[in-house]
Parts: sequence; structure tokens; C-alpha cells
Amino acid sequence: MPTKRMIDIKMVDKIVEKMVQTVDHSKDEIFQIGEHSRQEFEALADELKEIKQQVISVISEGDKLEVQSRFARNRLSEVSSNFNEFTEDQIREAYEKAHALQIQYTMIQQKEKQLRERRDDIERRLIGVRETIDRADHLVSQISVVLNYLNSDIRQMGEIIESAKQKQEFGLKIIEAQEEERKRLSREIHDGPAQMLANVMMRSQLIDKVFRERGSEEAMKEISDLRTMVRSALYEVRRIIYDLRPMALDDLGLVPTLKKYLETIEEYNNSTKIIFVNLGLEKRLLLKYEVALFRLVQEAVQNALKHANAKEIFVKIQIAKTNVTVIIKDNGRGFDVNEKKEKSFGLMGMRERVELLEGHMTIDTNIGGGTIIMIQVPIQD
Repeated sequence: MPTKRMIDIKMVDKIVEKMVQTVDHSKDEIFQIGEHSRQEFEALADELKEIKQQVISVISEGDKLEVQSRFARNRLSEVSSNFNEFTEDQIREAYEKAHALQIQYTMIQQKEKQLRERRDDIERRLIGVRETIDRADHLVSQISVVLNYLNSDIRQMGEIIESAKQKQEFGLKIIEAQEEERKRLSREIHDGPAQMLANVMMRSQLIDKVFRERGSEEAMKEISDLRTMVRSALYEVRRIIYDLRPMALDDLGLVPTLKKYLETIEEYNNSTKIIFVNLGLEKRLLLKYEVALFRLVQEAVQNALKHANAKEIFVKIQIAKTNVTVIIKDNGRGFDVNEKKEKSFGLMGMRERVELLEGHMTIDTNIGGGTIIMIQVPIQD
């Protein structure tokens, strides 16, 4: 039996390691996209600087040619008006000079127009490339969060799997959940933010085409649509962050993050009212407590929404000097705690997490009577 336990743990560690390598490889690929975009941005910026200097030079040259051309036309007009006073060579010289200057002036105007169009095109491309760089940097940051998640929360599971049948089943469910989470993250990142990286360049090219063919008004409409697309992608990234681990947990602490999280969940689920109450100290805890308690509340609230069909959820937290008490109460359909169901693995995971913190969890529920979960965890400074 001990040998089988070690094999199970090694198998989980191997799966997690492979997941970490895959996500890390994806991070490197997105980083390379960002680096290539930076190189393109720098090259375009240098070209834009050079073109702007050429525009200034061409404008100056054009002004000079315009003056010379004006004098040549005046000379030609003078010769034409006093035809008998000038020789044939003088007349021909005046005509040829005026004609040559006019051709030069026309050519310099055409060159100025081409340079201005190139300048405008580069400026539009710079905007698209900058957005690509920002999106790549943002995705690298989010994938770092995924890696931290894989290297912390999931790795802990391999260490607590025991040889009992229930623990083995729990371990298998964890592996399945990991694979499902990996597929979900891959799908969401590909369909949302990653797809946005590709669409930014395509839309920027479309805007360029619309601007040239249908004018600035139509181009502005396309730009407005592009902003909407970027805003939607940003919303999806923020949602993924919260599903993994909200960054506010590191910056603000447990209580403010829970409050914001529950407000967001209530906003997404209009039919359910969520009440959050903090009765204790609003102080920072060690990171392991803040992460674990946040996960416990998150799991309990999601269970109440998905499985209990609750219309009202009450969350209370009380942080004392030596312990933390959390109560999650809902008016949902309840369940039989003695009946084993596939969904009960969520509660089993909660128990495991509480036990790791040397805490205690009780569940008071019955079919049709709602559910009350009380969690008490001792804390250390």
C-alpha cells in the first residue's frame, strides 16, 4: 500500500510538471511575439522620424521652387507681352525655364504627398503594434499567474493524497479537474485575448483601407469597433484573473478582495443576492491563510450558485487575534451530507484545505432547508 501511494504522488507530480512546462512554453511564445513587435515598433519609429525630416526638407525645397517658378512665369509673361523686344533665344530660354521649374515643382508636390501618406500609414501601424505589445505583455503577466497557481495550489494536492480509496478517487478527480482547467484556460485565452492579438493587426489594416477608400468618418467607426473589441478582451482577461487568483489579494488583503469578488459575482448573477459582513479586524494575514480562505469562500459560493440554486447567500467573516471564523449560508435546495455524489468532491477539497490549516469545518444542511458552512482556522502572525 505505501508503494502505491508513492506511485500516485509521482504520477500527479509528473502531470503537474508537464502542465507547467506547457504553460511556460506558451509564455515564451507570447513573449517572443512581444519582442518581435517591439523590434517592429522601433524600426517603424526610426523610419517615421526619417520621413518627417524628409517631409520638412521637401516642403522647404517646394517653397523655393514655387518662388522660382513664379519669377519664371513673370519673366515669360514679360517676354510674351514684349515679343518684338527679345530675341528668339531669349524667348525660348524663358519658356523652357518656366516649363522646367513647373515640372520640378509638380514633382516635388507629388513627392511631398507620397511622404505624407507614408507618414500617416506608419503612424497608424505604430498604434496597432503598440496595442499588440501591450496585449502580449498583459498575457505574459496573466500566464505568470497561471504558473504560480500550478506551482502552489495544485502541487499541494500531490502531497496530501493518501492510500485510502476515497483519497485515491479524490486524486483522480483533481487530475481530471486540472486537465479540464487547462483546456478551459487554453480555450479562453485562445478565443479571447490571444485572438485579440491577431485581430488587432487585421483590424488596423482594415482601418487603413477604410480610411483610404471611404474617408475618415468611416475609419473612425472602425476605430470605435476596435476599442469595443479591446474592451471586451480586457474584460475577459480580468475575469480569468479572478478565476485563478485576484491580484487584489496580494495588494489589498482578504477582506477587501472578498468584498469586491462577491460584488462581482452578484453582478453576474442578477437573480441571486449576496450579503457580505465583516465583524472582526480588517488586517492582513499570512498569504497562505488569505489564499486558502478566499478559495474556501469561492468554492462555497460557487456550490450555492451552481448546485443549490440559491437566491440569497450570506457570507460573514470575523478575524480575531488568534483565529478566523467564516460562515457561508444560503437558502438553496440543500443536500444529504451522507449521500455520496460526484459533486461532493468540492466539499472534500474544502475539508482538505481546512485540515491543512489545522482548522475545522462543519456543514449544517438538509434537503430543501438550505446550507450553513462554518469554517474556523487558527492563525499565526
